[in-house]
Amino acid sequence: MFHRCLEAGGPLAEPVPRTPAGFPGLLRIILEQQVSTLAAEAMWRKLCAAAGPLTPDAVLALPDDTLKACGFSRQKMIYARGLADEVASGRLDMDAVDRMPDDAALEALVRVKGIGRWSAEIYLLLVLCRPDIWPVDDLAVAVGLQWLLGRDARPPRDELVALGDPWRPYRSTAARLVWHYYLAEAPGRRRLARGSAALAPDRISPK
Repeated sequence: MFHRCLEAGGPLAEPVPRTPAGFPGLLRIILEQQVSTLAAEAMWRKLCAAAGPLTPDAVLALPDDTLKACGFSRQKMIYARGLADEVASGRLDMDAVDRMPDDAALEALVRVKGIGRWSAEIYLLLVLCRPDIWPVDDLAVAVGLQWLLGRDARPPRDELVALGDPWRPYRSTAARLVWHYYLAEAPGRRRLARGSAALAPDRISPK
Protein backbone atom coordinates (compact mmCIF):
# COMPACT_ATOMS: atom_id res chain seq x y z
CA MET A 1 0.00 0.00 0.00
CA PHE A 2 2.64 2.51 1.02
CA HIS A 3 4.63 2.11 -2.18
CA ARG A 4 1.59 3.59 -3.95
CA CYS A 5 1.77 6.61 -1.64
CA LEU A 6 5.37 7.18 -2.66
CA GLU A 7 4.65 6.57 -6.33
CA ALA A 8 1.88 9.18 -6.24
CA GLY A 9 3.62 11.81 -4.12
CA GLY A 10 7.32 11.14 -4.48
CA PRO A 11 9.76 10.80 -1.55
CA LEU A 12 8.35 11.57 1.89
CA ALA A 13 10.23 14.32 3.71
CA GLU A 14 11.62 13.70 7.17
CA PRO A 15 9.21 14.93 9.86
CA VAL A 16 10.17 18.30 11.29
CA PRO A 17 8.44 19.47 14.49
CA ARG A 18 5.99 22.18 13.59
CA THR A 19 6.51 25.38 15.55
CA PRO A 20 5.48 26.88 17.80
CA ALA A 21 4.96 24.25 20.49
CA GLY A 22 3.13 24.67 23.76
CA PHE A 23 0.18 27.05 24.08
CA PRO A 24 0.53 28.79 20.69
CA GLY A 25 0.92 25.46 18.89
CA LEU A 26 -2.28 24.13 20.40
CA LEU A 27 -4.07 27.41 19.74
CA ARG A 28 -3.08 27.17 16.09
CA ILE A 29 -4.67 23.72 15.88
CA ILE A 30 -7.93 25.18 17.23
CA LEU A 31 -7.80 27.69 14.38
CA GLU A 32 -7.33 24.84 11.89
CA GLN A 33 -10.46 22.99 12.96
CA GLN A 34 -12.87 22.60 10.03
CA VAL A 35 -11.21 25.14 7.74
CA SER A 36 -8.83 24.82 4.80
CA THR A 37 -5.08 24.99 5.26
CA LEU A 38 -4.93 28.31 3.39
CA ALA A 39 -7.69 29.86 5.50
CA ALA A 40 -6.04 28.68 8.72
CA GLU A 41 -2.69 30.13 7.63
CA ALA A 42 -4.26 33.52 6.91
CA MET A 43 -6.04 33.51 10.27
CA TRP A 44 -2.81 32.61 12.04
CA ARG A 45 -0.88 35.48 10.44
CA LYS A 46 -3.58 37.96 11.44
CA LEU A 47 -3.61 36.67 15.02
CA CYS A 48 0.16 36.90 15.35
CA ALA A 49 0.09 40.47 14.04
CA ALA A 50 -2.70 41.45 16.44
CA ALA A 51 -1.40 39.78 19.59
CA GLY A 52 2.36 39.98 19.23
CA PRO A 53 3.91 37.21 21.34
CA LEU A 54 1.15 34.63 21.66
CA THR A 55 0.98 34.19 25.41
CA PRO A 56 -2.22 33.20 27.22
CA ASP A 57 -2.48 36.69 28.76
CA ALA A 58 -2.11 38.34 25.35
CA VAL A 59 -4.93 36.24 23.89
CA LEU A 60 -7.18 36.87 26.91
CA ALA A 61 -6.66 40.62 26.43
CA LEU A 62 -7.83 40.66 22.80
CA PRO A 63 -11.37 42.02 22.36
CA ASP A 64 -14.05 40.17 20.39
CA ASP A 65 -13.75 42.52 17.42
CA THR A 66 -10.04 41.79 17.05
CA LEU A 67 -10.54 38.04 17.23
CA LYS A 68 -13.40 38.26 14.76
CA ALA A 69 -11.19 40.24 12.37
CA CYS A 70 -8.62 37.45 12.64
CA GLY A 71 -11.24 34.95 11.47
CA PHE A 72 -12.41 33.49 14.77
CA SER A 73 -15.98 32.26 14.92
CA ARG A 74 -17.88 32.82 18.17
CA GLN A 75 -17.24 29.19 19.09
CA LYS A 76 -13.52 29.43 18.43
CA MET A 77 -13.30 32.57 20.54
CA ILE A 78 -14.71 30.56 23.44
CA TYR A 79 -12.26 27.72 22.81
CA ALA A 80 -9.25 30.03 22.45
CA ARG A 81 -10.02 31.93 25.63
CA GLY A 82 -10.78 28.71 27.48
CA LEU A 83 -7.41 27.27 26.48
CA ALA A 84 -5.65 30.52 27.41
CA ASP A 85 -7.33 30.51 30.82
CA GLU A 86 -6.42 26.86 31.44
CA VAL A 87 -2.74 27.54 30.70
CA ALA A 88 -2.58 30.91 32.48
CA SER A 89 -4.11 29.42 35.63
CA GLY A 90 -1.73 26.47 35.63
CA ARG A 91 -4.52 23.91 35.31
CA LEU A 92 -2.97 22.85 32.01
CA ASP A 93 0.83 22.62 32.11
CA MET A 94 1.97 22.37 28.51
CA ASP A 95 5.57 21.60 29.46
CA ALA A 96 4.32 18.66 31.53
CA VAL A 97 2.04 17.51 28.69
CA ASP A 98 4.99 17.49 26.31
CA ARG A 99 6.79 15.03 28.62
CA MET A 100 3.84 12.69 29.20
CA PRO A 101 3.32 9.33 27.47
CA ASP A 102 0.92 9.51 24.53
CA ASP A 103 -2.22 8.29 26.32
CA ALA A 104 -1.69 10.56 29.33
CA ALA A 105 -0.99 13.56 27.10
CA LEU A 106 -4.13 12.94 25.07
CA GLU A 107 -6.18 12.58 28.23
CA ALA A 108 -4.84 15.86 29.63
CA LEU A 109 -5.53 17.76 26.40
CA VAL A 110 -9.06 16.53 25.73
CA ARG A 111 -10.15 17.76 29.17
CA VAL A 112 -9.96 21.29 27.74
CA LYS A 113 -13.13 22.53 26.05
CA GLY A 114 -12.58 22.77 22.31
CA ILE A 115 -9.74 20.23 22.26
CA GLY A 116 -11.16 16.98 20.93
CA ARG A 117 -9.26 13.83 20.15
CA TRP A 118 -8.39 14.99 16.62
CA SER A 119 -6.84 18.25 17.87
CA ALA A 120 -4.91 16.45 20.60
CA GLU A 121 -3.59 13.81 18.22
CA ILE A 122 -2.56 16.38 15.62
CA TYR A 123 -0.64 18.26 18.33
CA LEU A 124 1.22 15.11 19.35
CA LEU A 125 1.89 14.09 15.75
CA LEU A 126 2.85 17.37 14.09
CA VAL A 127 4.17 19.51 16.94
CA LEU A 128 5.76 16.90 19.22
CA CYS A 129 6.56 14.41 16.41
CA ARG A 130 5.42 11.45 18.48
CA PRO A 131 6.05 8.27 16.43
CA ASP A 132 2.90 6.24 17.09
CA ILE A 133 -0.14 8.51 16.62
CA TRP A 134 -2.95 7.28 14.37
CA PRO A 135 -5.52 10.08 13.78
CA VAL A 136 -8.46 8.09 12.43
CA ASP A 137 -10.78 11.09 12.83
CA ASP A 138 -8.74 13.05 10.28
CA LEU A 139 -10.67 13.40 7.03
CA ALA A 140 -7.61 13.11 4.79
CA VAL A 141 -6.53 9.87 6.51
CA ALA A 142 -10.00 8.38 6.10
CA VAL A 143 -10.42 9.47 2.47
CA GLY A 144 -6.84 8.53 1.56
CA LEU A 145 -7.39 5.01 2.88
CA GLN A 146 -10.72 4.82 1.06
CA TRP A 147 -8.91 5.55 -2.20
CA LEU A 148 -6.02 3.23 -1.44
CA LEU A 149 -8.44 0.40 -0.66
CA GLY A 150 -10.56 1.13 -3.73
CA ARG A 151 -13.74 1.69 -1.71
CA ASP A 152 -16.83 3.64 -2.74
CA ALA A 153 -17.20 5.02 0.80
CA ARG A 154 -14.89 5.85 3.68
CA PRO A 155 -14.14 2.93 6.00
CA PRO A 156 -15.97 3.15 9.33
CA ARG A 157 -14.02 4.37 12.33
CA ASP A 158 -13.58 0.96 13.93
CA GLU A 159 -12.09 -0.39 10.72
CA LEU A 160 -9.73 2.58 10.47
CA VAL A 161 -8.53 1.87 14.01
CA ALA A 162 -7.95 -1.80 13.14
CA LEU A 163 -6.15 -0.93 9.90
CA GLY A 164 -3.53 0.94 11.91
CA ASP A 165 -2.76 -1.87 14.34
CA PRO A 166 -0.18 -3.67 12.17
CA TRP A 167 1.75 -0.40 11.80
CA ARG A 168 2.46 0.04 15.51
CA PRO A 169 4.74 1.57 16.82
CA TYR A 170 5.18 3.69 13.69
CA ARG A 171 1.60 4.73 12.94
CA SER A 172 2.61 8.39 12.65
CA THR A 173 4.68 7.48 9.59
CA ALA A 174 1.70 5.58 8.19
CA ALA A 175 -0.49 8.65 8.70
CA ARG A 176 2.06 10.88 6.98
CA LEU A 177 2.21 8.50 4.02
CA VAL A 178 -1.58 8.44 3.67
CA TRP A 179 -1.65 12.26 3.85
CA HIS A 180 1.11 12.32 1.23
CA TYR A 181 -1.01 10.16 -1.06
CA TYR A 182 -4.17 12.17 -0.42
CA LEU A 183 -2.48 15.50 -1.25
CA ALA A 184 -1.07 14.04 -4.47
CA GLU A 185 -4.33 12.45 -5.59
CA ALA A 186 -6.94 14.97 -4.46
CA PRO A 187 -6.51 17.62 -7.23
CA GLY A 188 -6.93 15.10 -10.05
CA ARG A 189 -9.87 13.39 -8.40
CA ARG A 190 -11.59 16.73 -7.83
CA ARG A 191 -11.15 17.64 -11.50
CA LEU A 192 -12.55 14.26 -12.52
CA ALA A 193 -15.50 14.65 -10.18
CA ARG A 194 -16.28 18.11 -11.56
CA GLY A 195 -16.14 16.77 -15.10
CA SER A 196 -18.44 13.87 -14.25
CA ALA A 197 -20.89 16.19 -12.49
CA ALA A 198 -21.02 18.45 -15.54
CA LEU A 199 -22.11 15.47 -17.65
CA ALA A 200 -24.57 14.02 -15.14
CA PRO A 201 -28.21 13.91 -16.39
CA ASP A 202 -29.55 15.96 -13.48
CA ARG A 203 -27.22 18.82 -14.47
CA ILE A 204 -28.50 18.96 -18.06
CA SER A 205 -31.13 21.64 -18.66
CA PRO A 206 -34.39 20.28 -20.15
CA LYS A 207 -35.01 21.19 -23.77
